[in-house]
Amino acid sequence: MNRRTPRTEPVDDNFLREVAAWSTEGHVPRSPAAEGDVRTGRELLELFDSQLGSRHLDLAARELGARGVGYYSIGSAGHESNAAVAAALRTTDPALLHYRSGGFYLRRAAEVSGVAPLWDVLLGVVAAASEPIAGGRHKVFGRGELSIVPQTSTIASHLPRAVGLAFSIERAAKLGLRTEWPRDSVVVCSFGDASANHSTTAGALNTAAHCSYQHIPLPLLLVCEDNGIGISVSTPDGWIRRSLSTRAELTWFEMDGSDPLECLAVAERAADWVRTHRRPALLHLRTVRLMGHAGSDVETGYRSPEDITAEYRRDPLLGTAEALVNHGVLDARQVIDRYEAKRAEVAETAERALDQRKLTSSAEVRASIACDSPERIAERVRLVTAASTGRATVSGIAPSKNGTPLTLAQSINRALAEELAHNEGSLVFGQDVARKGGVYGVTRGLHREFGGARVFDTLLDEQSILGTALGAGLAGLLPVPEIQYLAYLHNAADQIRGEAATTGFFSSGRYRNPMVVRVPGYAYQRGFGGHFHNDNSVAALLDIPGVVVASPARPDDAAAMLRSCLAAAEVDGRVCVFLEPIALYHTRDLHEPGDGGWTAGYPDGESGHVPLGSAGEYVYGSDLTLVTSGNGLAMSLRVARRLRQRGVGIHVLDLRWLAPLPRHQLSRAAEATGKVLVADETRASGGVSERVITALIDAGFTGTVRRVSSADSFIPLGEAAYHVLLDEESIERTALEML
Repeated sequence: MNRRTPRTEPVDDNFLREVAAWSTEGHVPRSPAAEGDVRTGRELLELFDSQLGSRHLDLAARELGARGVGYYSIGSAGHESNAAVAAALRTTDPALLHYRSGGFYLRRAAEVSGVAPLWDVLLGVVAAASEPIAGGRHKVFGRGELSIVPQTSTIASHLPRAVGLAFSIERAAKLGLRTEWPRDSVVVCSFGDASANHSTTAGALNTAAHCSYQHIPLPLLLVCEDNGIGISVSTPDGWIRRSLSTRAELTWFEMDGSDPLECLAVAERAADWVRTHRRPALLHLRTVRLMGHAGSDVETGYRSPEDITAEYRRDPLLGTAEALVNHGVLDARQVIDRYEAKRAEVAETAERALDQRKLTSSAEVRASIACDSPERIAERVRLVTAASTGRATVSGIAPSKNGTPLTLAQSINRALAEELAHNEGSLVFGQDVARKGGVYGVTRGLHREFGGARVFDTLLDEQSILGTALGAGLAGLLPVPEIQYLAYLHNAADQIRGEAATTGFFSSGRYRNPMVVRVPGYAYQRGFGGHFHNDNSVAALLDIPGVVVASPARPDDAAAMLRSCLAAAEVDGRVCVFLEPIALYHTRDLHEPGDGGWTAGYPDGESGHVPLGSAGEYVYGSDLTLVTSGNGLAMSLRVARRLRQRGVGIHVLDLRWLAPLPRHQLSRAAEATGKVLVADETRASGGVSERVITALIDAGFTGTVRRVSSADSFIPLGEAAYHVLLDEESIERTALEML
């Protein structure tokens, strides 16, 4: 290994120079604090040791990066005062931290035996497979033994989850359920001043205040670490205080990161206030960013040398060192000796970390993305269906074995009621889902039957709805949130992509986000349209690794697939998106008025669930395979009937699952006829048909493949919609052309 003498950083030299001057000049840097504010020497030393470790980890990360053997150098230098926040909390308090949290991580780890935090962090920096939380996939602050849930670097995206977790710890207690965390836990969540301007932050703060205003318990401590700059863009002086301190229902605390005694005292008051009152608070930590945004950041490109060096006066390490000297705990020489000893310890640990194995295969990297236990899922469904046999339903439909014909909406309603009755930890929530029963009546009666603690309305903010689900999943509950329309999902898609889907990836499966997100969507609504209420864009969901995307069409499939999603969420912690075709909710007929062809009995017994990635097949011949899903199924079945009358045999394949795609059945059905027509109600670009055709090519299919789809267009009002949507005429015409 090529080892070089570590380079020094100006902030490193400044610390040593300033402390050395205290001895040579006989200078007392600061008057002792008032007697009533003095913390013990042990507290200051513990704080200082954590801060020293964090600082030298930053220096080592930059050195490793310069050598080409380190891969992450967004440091905590200047933010080390967040160690005082860790000191004020319990190790069992769940923490969702932003990326400058080295001081916090080391201070909390000091309270837990068997944890070597310097080793943990450096394994992450060098992307070692033995790193204890992400397994070399990313450098994050997280560890189960420390109750630190790893977060990605996405700006403020973890705040809705933190709100949801605080809410769910209290909600679980109200329901008499246990969570991973004690009943009186405080959830702590940190973010930067630049992130405070993000819409995600605004939504999370509003949700926290909204809960507090309604006296809904929410034990959440939000810590804004304000260093005055976001990469190269300055935060206006006083902006954080002006914009956040007056937030109604959020109690305000603030502290100066360069004053360790103030930090210890204020952080303790803030944590105790939240723990006692079970209400949210904002802690403004005024700090400083040293050494730039990251190792690749050329800070002199946007800040003057004078501005950079002026910040050194606010270095929290100097503040803690001054307090130690002032209170007779250490002298200046001992401060330097302690500083250099920590440097040597970190350097030696870094060299050992370089010898650790890295991830070596695609399978190893992806191992934690999508767990799949089909036998356990089937068993869970069996238990649910057995328990629900003979139980009255809230929809007023008498229970029977596959007897009573149900619409799609009624079938989903019954499946939700079945789950709520079986699993006391399941929650159904969203805008209008409770008293109203949903815009389309799909959740009607559930609130009355199971109560407002388990079926409840949320405020109108999709990020907060999904954040509540994220927190509920972490708390061990099984959330079933509703996003009112598919078009509304897109403004909150990062809560699925950047948060829910990555949790297992960045925690090696230690933390999970079980959830089933119900999303009414697609088009073809008569008399109620427009591009927000009719939306057929699914591309944002289909490229998220590990996320299950269900697209039921028939009532019996809908109930069985919902059971599968609920089981996969509970058993394997899967994130499932359940796309419900609005236009089919109350449809009863298929071919002629009164035929009841689009109703079905409620699935029991052997028909209890549909395994993930299992297609539905309707075989009426072997001349052409028609592949479809959602609203396309009814259209395709009608086309197949008309073609049969002309002597053409059609094999209809209902995908049912858009992810995972039923590749084996798709390939088999294609080979059975040698001709495939994909009837896709989603858009031509980024739609389902692109995935289907690619899957056929990957499988080596050499027959004829064509597709018909909706146009690359938003969906207009009224009859104009049918100029851009897939229709039966196009399906039938193209099928005949292929034959």
